Amino acid sequence: MSVIAAPIRAKRVLPGFTLSLGTTLLYLTLIVLIPVAALVLKGAEMGPERFWRIVSSPRAVAAFQITLAAAAIATVFNAVYGVLMAWVLVRYEFPGKRLLDALMDVPFALPTAVAGLSLTALFSANGWFGAALHPAGIPVVYTIWGIALAMAFTSVPFVVRTVQPVLEDMDPALEQAAITLGARPWAVFWRVVCPAILPAWLAGCTTAFARSLGEFGAIVFIAGNLPFQTEIAALLAYIRLEEFDYNGASAIALVLLGFALVLLLTSNLLQFWAARAREGAR
Repeated sequence: MSVIAAPIRAKRVLPGFTLSLGTTLLYLTLIVLIPVAALVLKGAEMGPERFWRIVSSPRAVAAFQITLAAAAIATVFNAVYGVLMAWVLVRYEFPGKRLLDALMDVPFALPTAVAGLSLTALFSANGWFGAALHPAGIPVVYTIWGIALAMAFTSVPFVVRTVQPVLEDMDPALEQAAITLGARPWAVFWRVVCPAILPAWLAGCTTAFARSLGEFGAIVFIAGNLPFQTEIAALLAYIRLEEFDYNGASAIALVLLGFALVLLLTSNLLQFWAARAREGAR
């Protein structure tokens, strides 16, 4: 007489699906959805005509332009530097590699105000770097370059940490095979390495750009906050709050929220593309 053994259900460390999902959705609602919904409702109260009048004012337009331009400069820098740093951390062994790898996470842990103060001290007219740059006619503090520098500092880990795992998963045999077939080093990089890391690289750059748009603490100290010159959108929203102009602050914040949502959606689509590409390569 044969006995059919009942399948053994695996015991889960966390509670059941319903309780786990309910808890996560509760926290998501309290921490993310309710504040975002409150911002959207506050913006809806003013009506489209007033909303457009606020966001299309000369000062607001100048703040958006400065923010987007500085974020673009920072992202271009991080796009190049992030790939180089990820390549060095993955492909080479050298003393201090673990320390350098850990330093890539410092912008995540360091308070942005501390970063802004440090950058201002270094690049001011009498700072270590500013003392050499100012006589050469390259001011950094109180210029758009200082804003871009602060944005680059706070967002560079996004590119490094996105590209690094892809490089670690790449099979070096592909590059060796290309070299064996006579390909030059640059050709190997462009034809073998670049297609593999492109989706992750684009996702990291998109996330870094979105992070730069929302940066505030590090920029306040180094920018000088001059209207039409170095005033970013986040700072203008803060100024409107100090003036008790809640509609003006909400309108500017809604525009930044729209930029962020579009960029995050793009980043998620690129990450999905990267995952599909890795599965197809396997």
